[in-house]
This record gives sequence, structure tokens and C-alpha cells, in this order.
Amino acid sequence: MGSVKRPTFYLTFGIVTLLLQVVTAHGQELEPRSYTNTPVGLNFLLVGYGYSEGKLAFDASTTDVNAKFWANTEFLAYSRSLDVFGNSAKFDVVLPYSSFSAHGLVNGQVVERAMSGLNDPRFRFSINFFGAPALSFKDFANYRQDLIIGASLQVSAPLGQYDDSRLLNIGNNRWSFKGEFGISKALGPWTLELAPSVIFFTDDTDFFNGNTLAQAPFYLVQGHVLYSFQSGIWVSLDGTYFTGGHTTLNGVKDDNAQTNTRAGLTLALPVDRYNSLKVYASTGTSTRTGAEFSAVGIAWQYRWGTGY
Repeated sequence: MGSVKRPTFYLTFGIVTLLLQVVTAHGQELEPRSYTNTPVGLNFLLVGYGYSEGKLAFDASTTDVNAKFWANTEFLAYSRSLDVFGNSAKFDVVLPYSSFSAHGLVNGQVVERAMSGLNDPRFRFSINFFGAPALSFKDFANYRQDLIIGASLQVSAPLGQYDDSRLLNIGNNRWSFKGEFGISKALGPWTLELAPSVIFFTDDTDFFNGNTLAQAPFYLVQGHVLYSFQSGIWVSLDGTYFTGGHTTLNGVKDDNAQTNTRAGLTLALPVDRYNSLKVYASTGTSTRTGAEFSAVGIAWQYRWGTGY
């Protein structure tokens, strides 16, 4: 990596490191049907794969960066539907494994890195507190969605691959907390969804040989327009906007806040009573700073539970 000591250089790579979490996250915050009703006691096991490639975009006033990257992420996830004070709720955990490679120039320096390892696991609890009562599988047969309002909290734990002697890592060596508010409205076979959220981060106090890297919150909003077929197939047009996230190294703030928009498409295909497939694709539509990339992925889901 050379012997460059400029704060801007470190801040640039700080934001690159933090971007890995965004790039390798399943669906990159484009996740339809997060706030739907599900019979209590169902379990879901998911196995999936996602591929992303693109480039890093930075504000011209910060640092001269010209880099491309490629990322592969496999993930294992488990989810269970719950009854919480008469409301439908859900707990899920995602365990990702990622490989990442990048090549480019930073201030005239050639920078390359290839790595693979466990990514930070994510744990989420969500609850629908309006329009989605907790129902048994038998009672759920008579349920019809109208308006659902819910909320969720997702926690990312610093358990992924991390080497403080490296500027780029798979893991982030810090906690993150994502609070989200969700609205889902059914209109016949159509469903409209809107979910604003905010992500807070703890500091990485061991960033590249003992530096302290902090990041401001991200503010996001995602929307989905879904159409459900009688066969059980559904398709969703997805979009998201996020902004914020400027970094601070050892108390020195950098003007590298991100402002990005993305669009995507999700298709779910039931295979039988217990199994289904989901495929998705997304791409960036505008980027101020951050990662400008395209992503595709596939996930297999198996479900089981009482009465199913």
C-alpha cells in the first residue's frame, strides 16, 4: 500500500472499506415484502448467492480514485414468524460469506486487493403493529391484507474477517443498528410498499494500525410496487435512495457523504408447498460518492412449521 500518511488517503480507503458492507449485503437494501403477514410458527431457511461488479465514485474535491471491483457473496439465513402481544412478528439472522477483489489507482498509486471470508452477520426483529394480527395457519386462510404498518431493528455484529494491518477488509470491526418503519398497502393484486430507515454505526477504534474511523448515519428510503399472480408468482419493481455516511478519521471530518439511488427487479417463483426460488437484479441510477455497481442474485427458500 506504500507509505502515504495523508488523512485524505486514509479517509478514502475508510469509505471504501465501509462500502464493502453495502456491496456485499443481500439485495443492497432492496427487499420487498418485509412487512407482510405470515402464520405464526413458520420457519424459513434460505440459501443464496449474489454477484456485484462496478466502480468506486468519489467527489472530485476529495481524492483522485479510479477503481473497479468484483464481489461474490453466499449467504445462509433463518427466519421464524412469531406472535408478539397479538401482532405478527418475525426474527431472522443472515450469515454471509464474501469474496472481493479490486484494482485501481488512488492518487497515482496502483492498489490491488483480493480477499474472502466471513462477513458481519445480521440479526433483525420486525413487528407489524397494525393490519397484520398474529394468526394460526388455519385462521390465516381467511386473512386478506389491506394496510399494514410495522417497524424493525437490524443489528450487524463485528464478527467478520478483519485485519487491522489492511486498509480493505470484508468485516467492518464495528456494530451497526438499522431502524426501519414500513408501510404496505394492498390494492387487489397490487401491493405498494414504502420503508424509510436510518443506520447508526459505532466507531472502528482499530482502523489500519490503531486509527479511529467514525461514520455518520445513513438515511434511506426504499419503495416497491408488487404484482401477485394467482399461481403464487409475484414480481416487484424496486427502488431505493440513500444519503449521508460521511467519515471522520481521528477527529478529522471528510466531505465524502454519499448520495445514491438504485433500481431493481425481484421475481419469486413457488416450486411446491415447501420450496420457492427468488431471483433479483439491481443497478445504480445515480451516484455522488460511493459504489456505482450492478448486482444479480438468486435465493432458494424452504419453509416448514406447525400446521403447514
